[in-house]
Amino acid sequence: MKAFSLAAVCLSALVIVGCGGNDDAPAQPQVIAHRGASGYLPEHTLGGYELAIRMGVDFIEPDLQISKDGSLVSIHDDTLQRTTNVASLFAQRNGGYKVADFTLAEIKSLTVLPTGTGKTSYPGFTPSAADPFKVPTFQEVVGFAQAQSASTRRRVGLYPEAKQADPVMEDGILKTLAQNNYGPQSKVFIQSFSDATLRSMRAKQVAQNNKIPLIQLGVAVTGKDGVASVGVISGASVTVLPLKDVASFSEGVGLLINNTTYPITKDYISQAHAAGLTVHGWTFAQADAMLAAAEYRKYLDMGMDGMFANYPDLGVGARDAFVKR
Repeated sequence: MKAFSLAAVCLSALVIVGCGGNDDAPAQPQVIAHRGASGYLPEHTLGGYELAIRMGVDFIEPDLQISKDGSLVSIHDDTLQRTTNVASLFAQRNGGYKVADFTLAEIKSLTVLPTGTGKTSYPGFTPSAADPFKVPTFQEVVGFAQAQSASTRRRVGLYPEAKQADPVMEDGILKTLAQNNYGPQSKVFIQSFSDATLRSMRAKQVAQNNKIPLIQLGVAVTGKDGVASVGVISGASVTVLPLKDVASFSEGVGLLINNTTYPITKDYISQAHAAGLTVHGWTFAQADAMLAAAEYRKYLDMGMDGMFANYPDLGVGARDAFVKR
């Protein structure tokens, strides 16, 4: 993969402003850093988020779990062993290493390890955080995004996912965002695979007069009659929701790409747009630059509004090329 040079992409503070687009510019497809720059550095770490921001993404994505003592932490799995060194520091609890069985202090003692194509460093990049590869809390991610927004002079968006269908998770996300002055006009989406979670969060948002946009995750279902719906995934089952229903409690859908059973088509995206829904796709994980460019262009040509990218520089490059074209 092509090495990334901060100096080559952003020669000055003035140029850095343009790396991710202008908030006052016309709407353009958004690039979301999937778990940070997860193809390059340990996922869900301040170091990974920062590299993605330097590469020009519009949003960073913290997946959220709940610690034993009720803190929201940024980690994808509900267990710790895939992405951290927990097994070298702690014995199993209740037969495993569930996040919910460890306190925040214990989780903070862990180091996040690279997975897949990730490494512990990236050419030309030095993280600014003191501990760039620890498990961050949601508040730390929020504060980091705000600090990066100030230093880069462009708004870094937040795209948290409620990984647990739990009122504690709902309340924690909404409270943290509200305490940090995020509202309906902020650069933020909240996502979940659980429509029950999103319906509950929307009711709470209405009561709090703070309707932050919600995104229903799932698959693109097109009936024999050609009518598009959203398939909500729960274990091995898929529950089909009409687009009109999804639009009653959320502002968009996040759909699985490259799925032959539930393919995303231009007509599907058109129907979603007609229902008032934004369409984002997950996950763009192609590491080869040429293959990635073709994959991005395929979905951008269909009208997709945002893409979750493992390799943020490839996503930003493809998006910028599409906009210019």
